[in-house]
Amino acid sequence: MAAKTIPHITALQAQAVANGFLSDHLPDRFTADQACFDPQDDLWHVPVILTYPFVGALGTVGEILVAAQAEVVIAYTPLEEMRHSAQRLYDARRNEIEAAFL
Repeated sequence: MAAKTIPHITALQAQAVANGFLSDHLPDRFTADQACFDPQDDLWHVPVILTYPFVGALGTVGEILVAAQAEVVIAYTPLEEMRHSAQRLYDARRNEIEAAFL
């Protein structure tokens, strides 16, 4: 029988770690969504979303993996891949985004 892993950091802390990483590497429209714990890998999976004021979340562009026992980023979707995914989402909803700021 496998031992049940209990994360040392909370989902909110994992989300904060991911947001700190994002603020260091990407523009402000990228943000961390709600973290989900994976006990098998002892990691928090934190989706990265593209969001705009007055419009909301446009969609997921990547993921950041945060250690469950320490506030450390273990892995992440390559930054360039997240930028490209974000550009595709933006292009698909450009009119709605621009109208929100008129």
